[in-house]
Amino acid sequence: MFSQRVKSVMEHKKLLTAPPQTTVGDAARLMEQKQVGAVLVVDGELLVGIFTERDAVFRVIANGRDVSTTLLGEVMTPTPLSVDPEKTFGHALKLMHERGFRHVPVVSEGKPVGIVSARSALDPDMEEFVSEEQRRRHIK
Repeated sequence: MFSQRVKSVMEHKKLLTAPPQTTVGDAARLMEQKQVGAVLVVDGELLVGIFTERDAVFRVIANGRDVSTTLLGEVMTPTPLSVDPEKTFGHALKLMHERGFRHVPVVSEGKPVGIVSARSALDPDMEEFVSEEQRRRHIK
């Protein structure tokens, strides 16, 4: 899995983008609807930042900011590190581990095309575990 290209493990369906003028409250509702932990902040089609669940807690809630007036552009991580879709998933995981974050935007020619998360590394193993557990249940 770690030698697979990022493009084969990135989460296309979970790609959520919003402009910097989006309120934190609106972004949080979108994140909840899509069941994602991060929003890629874009200006036009170009990636300018990332806003995560941790940003909501540490930069907004912990500081008593109003979610209905605070804009993503004020509390996002600007110019986040990103990976090319052709890099290996192992490279992306190493980057996340070394830098202490859980989500990495996948960018091609400055435009976000997906996102990978540390959780992506667990998903195939978890799917196998659940399948095996269900198989064993049916044997009994």
